[in-house]
This record gives sequence, C-alpha cells and structure tokens, in this order.
Amino acid sequence: MAVAKLHGGGMAAMRLLLLPSPMTHRRPSTLPSTASLSPRRYIVALAAKRSPKRLKYSTPRFTKEGELVYIEVDPCGVDSWKLQPVIDLLKQGAVGVIPTDTVYAIACDCKNHSAVERLRRIKKIESSKPLSILCRSLRDIDTFTMGFPRGDGHGHANVFRAVKQCLPGPYTFILTASKELPKQCVGYGTTSVKYASRKNVGVRISDDALCQAILQQMDAPLICTSVKGPKENEWMIDPTAIGDIYGPEGLDFVVDGGIRVAEPSTIVDMTGPYPKVIREGKGPILPWMVVEDDESSLRQDLMASGT
Repeated sequence: MAVAKLHGGGMAAMRLLLLPSPMTHRRPSTLPSTASLSPRRYIVALAAKRSPKRLKYSTPRFTKEGELVYIEVDPCGVDSWKLQPVIDLLKQGAVGVIPTDTVYAIACDCKNHSAVERLRRIKKIESSKPLSILCRSLRDIDTFTMGFPRGDGHGHANVFRAVKQCLPGPYTFILTASKELPKQCVGYGTTSVKYASRKNVGVRISDDALCQAILQQMDAPLICTSVKGPKENEWMIDPTAIGDIYGPEGLDFVVDGGIRVAEPSTIVDMTGPYPKVIREGKGPILPWMVVEDDESSLRQDLMASGT
C-alpha cells in the first residue's frame, strides 16, 4: 500500500495509509459497506483545529530530501547561473551557507519563521539574541528599519550621505527595526526583550557578486549569522570544512565561493547621538565614526552573530 506524507503549518507530519489502486476505481454503488471493511485497513490521523491567525501567518516548512547540496561557483560571479538551485531552496525555507564580502554566513529567508528557527538551532543562538539581515539595497533598509539619522536638531548628525558611500561594503550598521521586520529576527521570548521600547537589528549590503546574485532573486532580505570557529574571534573561511561541521547539524546547502579572508565586518551603532564603532573589522574607520570601548549586551550579541 502507498504511504503519503502530509505537512501543514506548525502541525507535525502525518501519515495516511491509502488503499490499493483497484479499490479507488470502483463505482460508489459497488463499494462494500463500512461495516464489512476491516478497521485496520484505514488509519486516519486527525489534525487539531488551527486558529485563523495561525493559519494566516503560517509559512511553508522546508522538507529536506537527500544529502547536503554543494555548489562551487567562481568568486567573480561569471557563472552565477549555478546559484538558481540555491535561490529555489531559500524560497522554500532552506538554511545554508553563502559567501559575503567578509566571511561566510549561514543564511535563510527572513520572512520564513521555521527557517529562522532552524538557523538558530544550527548555530545554537538563543531566541532572545538579535540577528543581522543581508539587504538587497538601501530601499530594504528603509523598509525593515527606521532608517539612518538625518539630523534632527537633537544631537543626531546627518550622516546619511556619508553612509551611502560605504554601501555596499564591509560594514554592519545597527539601526532601530521597523514593524516590517519579523520579531524572530530582532530577538524575542524573554520579558525584557518583549517589552523593550526599541528593538535594534544589524543591517548589511554586501559587496560580493555571489551574495548579490542571490539577494536580487529573493523577495525579502536574508537573515544571516557569521560562521565562527570553536574559539573566540575565530572565523571559518573554508566552505568545505563548514559543510563538514554544520551539515550534520541540519544545514541544507553550501555555496563554495573560494577561501575567504578571516576578517569580519566593521560594526557601527547608529541608534545613539553619534555613529559609534562597536567592532573594527574589514571596513576602515572613517572620520565621522567615533570609537568607544563601552559596549552594551545587545551590541555584544550582534558582534557574536554578525558577519
């Protein structure tokens, strides 16, 4: 007899045993009565009723089939057509490794709740910790954050023009998230985070041909977290080694864009009265940035997860 798997929303997968094909082609008049059928011939799994709200906001769950997908692409992007299977997987809810202009990142669709949860499990990131987003353009930043300070007479400098000169580039800017950004991207699950008046997120526009080729085919930014080694401030730059370590943890694909330099992005906090450098990385510190050693726990979390 055939076995079919049914998937739906947050419900667990169910199995439905189907009768042999000859039974399915009989006319209704020739079907035997229910009493004559053996109760073991039919196994019906009933799903609990879902609320309309849960049904409305549920996203497709990715079902992994087969082994880890490994795609080798020229770092310059001349054969970026090879990335189409990866783009299709991301849209289905997959979680995988992609190159950026700094270090490799584990990424997924920011609007797919189950994918973000799987990314957190793979990297062992608590739900209260914020994540960064890889944006396609400045328009994404305007949509998913409150934007860059443009000078308001209250101490905020108008640095938007200066920021535009840095992007795309090896910078992560911390901005206040807008309501368009799903809550699982900015940290949730604890009382302090739930009732925080301001929720911040790190945003990036990567200057990498492969990363941009993927992003331009997506409908929303990608959630990302850098691929760190076992030691503090150690970065994994070999995509083959990344696949060996994180593949068994549930990774779906790896895009091999060559060995990268172990240098993360420079993180700049834009939520205060002035642009404050939280971590110096690949991006040079510019005259309008201020370097301070004082770091909050939220900034430390972003440093741990950002690329």
